[in-house]
Amino acid sequence: MKFGRFLTIKTFFILISFQLLFNVSNANAAEEIKIIYSIFSRTIKVDSLKKFAEKGDSTKKLQRILNATGTPNKEVRTILNKDFEIPITIASKLIYSEIGNVFLTRLSLIIHPNRAKDERTGMLALRASVIQGIKKGNGKIDLIKFFEGYPTKTVILDVNALSKVMNKVESISELLDFFKNSPLKKIKTN
Repeated sequence: MKFGRFLTIKTFFILISFQLLFNVSNANAAEEIKIIYSIFSRTIKVDSLKKFAEKGDSTKKLQRILNATGTPNKEVRTILNKDFEIPITIASKLIYSEIGNVFLTRLSLIIHPNRAKDERTGMLALRASVIQGIKKGNGKIDLIKFFEGYPTKTVILDVNALSKVMNKVESISELLDFFKNSPLKKIKTN
């Protein structure tokens, strides 16, 4: 009888410890976006951003952040509500392709989980966010659905990394414009 009771207690403790060790809490959606700029940071609740996108209502904190961007509220709402229609199968193929891996790896420097130590963790979170966002939107995704699909409670948005990428994009765009409108082209045709 003692052996049966000992076995039951031992099994119970094994099951409990297994649950504690291997059952990671399941985050359904990001609750907040932490915007980091240099040594400063601000946190926006995803719910307040969603309410702003839908109705135009903003909290004082969100309005201060919006004012700091210098972008009209109507334009920000348009950006937040801009949805992209893409079948989940095509999105899945794209984000698991080689090009998708490169894109997500670079994007993970800008948007990543709070305590991500490597690019791979950020890349996996971005993949999950895209797939979950498309699923929530029934084949469509916008920024709000993207954040609602993000698998961690807090999403980091690194403005410094974003500005570096934007500077590269602008310089590449200027370079392309230069070659497209190159004066050498006119000389060769004359």
